[in-house]
Amino acid sequence: MRAVVLTEFGAPLVVGDVPDPVAGGGEVVVEVLAASVAPYAAEVFGGARRYPLVPPVVPGTGGVGRVLTVGSDATRLRPGDPVWCDPTVRARDDALTPDIALQGWSSRGEGGARLARHLHDGAFAERMRVPTENVYRLPAGALDDPARWAALGVYVIAYGGLLAGGLEAGETLLVSGATGNLGSSAVAVALAMGAGRVVAPGRSRAALGLLAERFGPRVRPVRLTGDGDTDRAAMSTAAEGPVDMVIDLLSPGAPSVVARTAAMTVREYGRVVLMGGVGMLGGDDFALPYPWIMRNSVTVRGQWMYPRTANVGIVRLLASGALDLAPERVRTFGLDAVNDAVAYAAEHGGPYERTALLMGRAVNNRAQHMA
Repeated sequence: MRAVVLTEFGAPLVVGDVPDPVAGGGEVVVEVLAASVAPYAAEVFGGARRYPLVPPVVPGTGGVGRVLTVGSDATRLRPGDPVWCDPTVRARDDALTPDIALQGWSSRGEGGARLARHLHDGAFAERMRVPTENVYRLPAGALDDPARWAALGVYVIAYGGLLAGGLEAGETLLVSGATGNLGSSAVAVALAMGAGRVVAPGRSRAALGLLAERFGPRVRPVRLTGDGDTDRAAMSTAAEGPVDMVIDLLSPGAPSVVARTAAMTVREYGRVVLMGGVGMLGGDDFALPYPWIMRNSVTVRGQWMYPRTANVGIVRLLASGALDLAPERVRTFGLDAVNDAVAYAAEHGGPYERTALLMGRAVNNRAQHMA
């Protein structure tokens, strides 16, 4: 099969023939039709993010495709089923604190590194080997536009954070990083879950205007000035009442003061969920004041990725139309143009901008539709 290979950090990705994957016990082989290219993929492949990938490796987080073969432990999956392949792989020998790896992308600790060595290759290939429990059936129509459905991989992360914070219908949510690729996805998911209003701070007038235009008065844009006191007051005013929950999805390059200012808009007994990358590349600590957390009974929670059940929930939101993929701006590339795709994604990481690789028969179908 053809696949993308990261041969070393800082080198261009190489496309070539590699052996077809063979499923072991508890695994499924999926024909990949589309895989999302993250806006920060260039930073991963260049080594700037210091992800624990071990080249040579087929990268790529999650894919949309069709089941080819299933193991004897699969009781409902069938060859031909349209599926989403969740890259968040958990060890099966510790239900309380399982080691985790993001297949073809990253891992946590030595246990996660062992998982990554076993499930080494990701979704930038015509086929991939996936644990049975990481394969989720999609509506049949998803394969009519698999590149658009590949955005599921971004939305499920945001959904996992909102589940972690216990977002309830009618509540007011503040999304720190709302104008980014992931943060804007959280805005859309929160509204699909029934949030009463979403405060969306950011610096880009264009991005804030896009959010307001797409979602109407339930989104409250706030243009940040960089002054903590001014910005906190503006966000609180935009909420027109208590902020029940804050979710931070800022990128690693964002100053910690921006995340801290947003977090401190939350009401007494409110919740703060930390899911972004602040501090991962150095810089000042997040440093929320101990007395403020204690006296206001604020819950602060970290969340990496999402529980398995989030995959089912996000598919339901998408299939029902409560979360609409139609406005997504999707640019597709074939495998041979993967380096162009990575460069394009880096320059187009704004709200609802998606970059995807198309593989195999998905490329042929696209060519037929364009003919």
